[in-house]
Amino acid sequence: MSLSFSIQQIPDLPFLQAIKKPIPVRCIQIKEAFMVETLEGVMQGKPNDWLMLGAHGDMWVVDENIFRDTYDLVSLKDDSLHGDIQKHL
Repeated sequence: MSLSFSIQQIPDLPFLQAIKKPIPVRCIQIKEAFMVETLEGVMQGKPNDWLMLGAHGDMWVVDENIFRDTYDLVSLKDDSLHGDIQKHL
């Protein structure tokens, strides 16, 4: 029998605390509806959603409001990254 956990009941286990490492990703806000093939299948992006490009070439969509709440834009010292993603749009 395997263990089973549910969000309705947090297990009484000696949990540790961890902080997720910040991993830089490339992103661009798309002004119109779009589709992107992700590792989990095709995702639909709405106007103003963000197209994210991970370190291993994986892509996904982030809702505009979720992006604003969970990501911070950083200035790029090397603007060549911008050109790479523009080739894919």
